[in-house]
Amino acid sequence: MIEFLSIPYSPELLQRTGEHLILVSIAMTVAILIGIPLGILITRYPKLANPILTIVNSIQTIPSLAMFGFLITVPLIGGIGKTPAIFALILYALLPIIRNTYIGMKQVKKGLKEAGKAMGMTGQQILILIEIPLALGVILAGVRVSTVICVGIATIAAAIGGGGLGVFIFRGISTVNNQLILAGAIPSALIALVADWGIGQLEKSFTQYEKPRPKSKKRISIILGAVGVILFSLFGLLYQQVFLGNQGSGTIVIGSKNFTESLILGEIIAQNIEYNTNIEVERQFNLGGTFICHEAVKNGNIDGYVEYTGTAFTAILNQKPISNPEKVYKKVKKSYDKKFNLEVMPSLGFENTYAIVIRQEDAQKYQIKTISEVGKYTPKWQAGFGHEFLAREDGYPGLAKTYNLNFARPPRAMDLGLMYRALADKKVDLVAGNSTDGSIPVLKLNILEDDQQYFPPYEAVPVFNQKTLKEYPQLKAVITELAGEISAAEMQQLNYQVDDRQGSITEVVQNFLTKKGLTP
Repeated sequence: MIEFLSIPYSPELLQRTGEHLILVSIAMTVAILIGIPLGILITRYPKLANPILTIVNSIQTIPSLAMFGFLITVPLIGGIGKTPAIFALILYALLPIIRNTYIGMKQVKKGLKEAGKAMGMTGQQILILIEIPLALGVILAGVRVSTVICVGIATIAAAIGGGGLGVFIFRGISTVNNQLILAGAIPSALIALVADWGIGQLEKSFTQYEKPRPKSKKRISIILGAVGVILFSLFGLLYQQVFLGNQGSGTIVIGSKNFTESLILGEIIAQNIEYNTNIEVERQFNLGGTFICHEAVKNGNIDGYVEYTGTAFTAILNQKPISNPEKVYKKVKKSYDKKFNLEVMPSLGFENTYAIVIRQEDAQKYQIKTISEVGKYTPKWQAGFGHEFLAREDGYPGLAKTYNLNFARPPRAMDLGLMYRALADKKVDLVAGNSTDGSIPVLKLNILEDDQQYFPPYEAVPVFNQKTLKEYPQLKAVITELAGEISAAEMQQLNYQVDDRQGSITEVVQNFLTKKGLTP
């Protein structure tokens, strides 16, 4: 962690920590404003208790990643970014708050409420002056649990561009970098511990209502006031970022998928725009797979990202794989224009096709050079593939049929960043990677020849929302000047510098653009 803080990541660490705090603070503020009144409501109308508690209980059982993925397609509150992330966190925070409010209110002794009535107090006065103060300790216990849950789940928000400390965790997983994983996990754990301790202290103070202490009350008032001011300030800041967005600010958003090469290409596009225009660029990287990025650029949540023609042709357009690069490019360009109002730019100059990879020692031992030759060994081997590859038209199902690959056990589904390390460590024997990955030569792995030309061409092409290009006509020329500027060997070297040399993506891209003469 000390080494991490001494390099250029430290400003980003502060930024991501701030984003994490904002996500949790806004979600908890809204959850409290919804949850406590709901908890009180079901004490007044007992028939509503079971339906409401059943609904919030059901929400709690939904896996967080599935919730974030589902919200991408929901109108108004969906898409990518902070808004759907906050909405998901609110849903997860509701159960402990509603349940504890309900339990706390029900535990208030009936005799105390009757005494209030006898003194002439109204129902509202009994609620505010008797029930809520006596139930506050239990209510705060629910808030405490919800806060810790929110801090943990907020790390998943990075998968849909919500920011926060999860950005480091996802980046660390994709590059097999424990330093990055810890840089996200440790601050997140510390935030949870501090929040748990702080709310726990308030909870203890309010459960000691039978022995009031003036100093304790004064201290609690100061703490509550400070917390209120902080939450209000954070709410205003997030409101500006989420709901007002970049209106009139001359800012565009560049996205990327959640693997190293996509991050690098996104940064190349972003820096090239910054160097050659007065447009500010916001980066929404690590957005997950192909479909998340496609939905984001189609709906205008991001303005552009780099896609691969073969992926667009088979995964997005649902076409059967073909091997002619020019034909694939023309069909993708035409279909994206008509169906999605998206502009497909010229190729950046290299193709990153799927690559079937085995260890060099196995390739030499069994004299294997092609995918056809590996078929007779697969019954004794374990394969490892990415989730997307297992489901895609040009992925595992078609590959196994074309090359007659029969594995003794079903392939393991794993993150792209973990596959090569799993292969090198002999956890699996065959993986489907990318031909430009820098880890392949470093880990002494071997790419098998696609001798039956199963995989379609995968040329890297920038994809932009046409509305953005109309608003900023200078963008098209700036992006087009990158056409043909990156070779496959250069891309593999860039991946190597980031993955294996632990280089900063920003600096690696800056050096590359300078070397290519693309900076002013």
